[in-house]
Amino acid sequence: MSFNTFGKIFRFTTWGESHGPAIGCVVDGCPPNINIKEQDIQAELNKRRPGQSKFTTQRKEDDAVQILSGVFEGKTTGTPISMIIYNKDMRSRDYETIKNKFRPGHADFTYFKKYGIRDYRGGGRQSARETASRVAAGAIAKKVLENKIGKKYKVIGAVTQLGILGCDIKKWNDKFISKNPFFCPDKSIIKLWEKYLLNIRKSGSSCGAIIEIRARGVPTGLGAPIYSKLDMDLASAMMSINAVKGINIGSGMSSAQLTGEENSDELYQNKKKTRFKSNNAGGILGGISSGQDIIVSFAVKPTSSILTSRKTIDKFGKNTSISVKGRHDPCVGIRAVPIGEAMMHCVLLDHFLMNSAQCNS
Repeated sequence: MSFNTFGKIFRFTTWGESHGPAIGCVVDGCPPNINIKEQDIQAELNKRRPGQSKFTTQRKEDDAVQILSGVFEGKTTGTPISMIIYNKDMRSRDYETIKNKFRPGHADFTYFKKYGIRDYRGGGRQSARETASRVAAGAIAKKVLENKIGKKYKVIGAVTQLGILGCDIKKWNDKFISKNPFFCPDKSIIKLWEKYLLNIRKSGSSCGAIIEIRARGVPTGLGAPIYSKLDMDLASAMMSINAVKGINIGSGMSSAQLTGEENSDELYQNKKKTRFKSNNAGGILGGISSGQDIIVSFAVKPTSSILTSRKTIDKFGKNTSISVKGRHDPCVGIRAVPIGEAMMHCVLLDHFLMNSAQCNS
């Protein structure tokens, strides 16, 4: 299989399967002399780790990362950084009874048709287990950007809609996001979300979610027209995440409902600084960062592995039905928040390095 590498200058290649002995990634293009330790990476991985609440899969993985290369005496050397995360809690027997059936909504059918073989244990390479490797790469990108830009740089994500229930983003509270199992920014909606998702889980079904990622302190000028626009690469990054089916940059799809007067972000000068009266553009104009907050949101579909019986076919072409037992997220979108943050870090660092090379900045 090809195309397991993401990025241009700052690049990472992920490897491994859901029920294999380990997963990991190799990061290339990282600048030297950046302070990095395993604890920095582990802190990000812990946000994505399964089994932390009754609202996520009960697969128990400590996701302990080990750096194998590219770091010496606590600093990056500029050489490839290889990292490994061992799988500990695989239950491959859960998939024995359905190994010849294609799960609706999953990539079982397309993987088998393309390659003629597939790892049926948890989906193998198609599993969201792969995303732990991305989070590890994103943790490194975060450290580099904090070093290059400073403390003003910050990326934070949140779940803004759970199934049919949205939240009030005007009540966005950075500190509250890390204090609840939903990564929700609005304290007032939590009890309703809890009741809703527990009912979804008890019924054997699942729901989708919308995640919003905000990047603050991003310098003006990142992005290269025409075929490496910042928003283009961010869209590609978020769409590469498992189960993501739609992307908005700023007002995104809602822009079609606005007039020119409503949509354009007016500029003004205040104390020798350029300001904007709104941010419908999501911090990106013509593919180049404007200095405003970069705002990206994406939709995650409902978890396809559900207890409810569904019609399908097997690999022999026979009609059958399937009910997927085992340990699955009732809403996989919840754990997509740290993954979206990681992909934001990686894209921004990639463009930061490209901009530095072209503009000598």
